[in-house]
Amino acid sequence: MKALMRGGVLRAALVSVSAVTVVIVAAGCGSSNSSSTTTAAAAAGGQNLKLSADPNGQLTFDKTQLSAKAGTVTLTMANPSSSGIEHGIALEGNGVDQDGQIVQPGGTSTVTVSGLKPGKYEFYCPFDSHKQEGMTGSLTVK
Repeated sequence: MKALMRGGVLRAALVSVSAVTVVIVAAGCGSSNSSSTTTAAAAAGGQNLKLSADPNGQLTFDKTQLSAKAGTVTLTMANPSSSGIEHGIALEGNGVDQDGQIVQPGGTSTVTVSGLKPGKYEFYCPFDSHKQEGMTGSLTVK
């Protein structure tokens, strides 16, 4: 009987240790995932600058001057449903030349650039001849 009790106690202790180990490992994994997600989100964070195409279909943006701190910058351009024309957003200057997608009225175009250095950049609509017709603005990075 004593041997049976010792075996039962031993099994109970092993089960308890195993359960605690599983909880600790799971908590460690959760903590690690949470930490790396937070770190990735912080690293990708950056700044989001919002602007809009003209709601009346003119080839202009609602803002022609934007400013940001050096680092990752996202330009988010809304194309109002009432614009009646496709638009997009692009950024150029200091070795950067990136275009966002062209979107229908009611859509949103974005362009994200990592590692922007201080200086002047031009944002513009890359659709058709909109840039040449004056749909441009200036981004100052400090």
